[in-house]
Amino acid sequence: MLYAIVVGIIAGWLAGKLVRGSGFGLIGDLILGLLGGLVGGWIFGVLGVPGPNGTIGAILVATIGAVILVWISHIIREV
Repeated sequence: MLYAIVVGIIAGWLAGKLVRGSGFGLIGDLILGLLGGLVGGWIFGVLGVPGPNGTIGAILVATIGAVILVWISHIIREV
């Protein structure tokens, strides 16, 4: 559980930096990172791509998912 939280924090922070350079604060980044892990894992599964292994792989998958979520949230904010 703690591992997933740490990966979520890192992924959320990275996503905040990659998309327009702004995050949603620590709690927002944590939530987006944790949800991003789920979204990234789902996307990799749907595409039939085996996710990378290890901590770096988990951060990569979660960051990809979190970037997608941050991008969608920015689109929704603009509307």
